[in-house]
Amino acid sequence: MAEATDPRENSVLITLACGTNNPNRSVRALHLATVAHKMGKNVAVFLLDEGVYLARKGITDNLKAPTGDIGDDLLLYLQEFEVPIYACEPCAKARQIEEKDLQEGIQMAPASKLFELACVSTTVSL
Repeated sequence: MAEATDPRENSVLITLACGTNNPNRSVRALHLATVAHKMGKNVAVFLLDEGVYLARKGITDNLKAPTGDIGDDLLLYLQEFEVPIYACEPCAKARQIEEKDLQEGIQMAPASKLFELACVSTTVSL
């Protein structure tokens, strides 16, 4: 009899609650999502609080971590492979970010989407 596998073994959710106020953590979140994807994991990214600023067009262009990782390069990789990236809708609206402001491949989502993903994923919060 085969053992049941935990779906969290193959799914990773990266949550990010900081934005340009902490470029190291922001870029690290995109980097970790990229690493998990390259490992063959099902990855999703959920931006909340200040993290929703990364969803806005042009924001990741100049975001760089001390390691040399560049936010825009990592985001382009995630977009190319259609890794789902969600921006907390209430968080975005509170910061005057609308759907039309979002980078390609990023979509608004309610808080319930965060829980939907977290319940079936290993979650890394930054």
